[in-house]
Amino acid sequence: MAKEYKIALAGEGGQGVQSVAGILVEAANDNGREALYIPNFGVEQRGGVSIAFVQIADEKIGSPKFKKADIVIALSDRSVRRTAQYVDERTTFVYDSAIEGIEEELPKNAAKVYAIPAIDVAKNELHPRVFNIIIMGAVIEATKVITLESAKEAIEKKLGYKFDQDPKLRELNFRALEKGAELVRQFNK
Repeated sequence: MAKEYKIALAGEGGQGVQSVAGILVEAANDNGREALYIPNFGVEQRGGVSIAFVQIADEKIGSPKFKKADIVIALSDRSVRRTAQYVDERTTFVYDSAIEGIEEELPKNAAKVYAIPAIDVAKNELHPRVFNIIIMGAVIEATKVITLESAKEAIEKKLGYKFDQDPKLRELNFRALEKGAELVRQFNK
């Protein structure tokens, strides 16, 4: 039976969840998979929670909506609260370890919960602008929904014009992708 992946990515406006969703879908489509995503923005005009609902499958996707996700990525305290409804006993829940005081609100029914230091790694090891690419690497490692190579090709497609202007950006983004995958691998050792 073909696997269908349901992914909910949530963060504050500007954290790049919609960009990550778009790149994931593009990479999956480029590899012959069915993929779609639906953006959802909070009612707040500025600074609202942004959620990207992504589905990737080997066969046609029956409905663009889903009630429960295979993986939920929450990048802020408000997004932890907003995504709890998409979690069940099969869900892997990933959140940023820099979110303070959220332990009581983490879903108790998730199959796995990973706290990864994406914000700290972006600030201290790489660059704050690649925070969302670290998250993408974490999603890929946690789901194996696409390969890191496919993601790199999709990033190249989307950001290649920027890489032409500053070739160091390519290496930075690719390192961020690998680092995100490594952060999840540490939980699976």
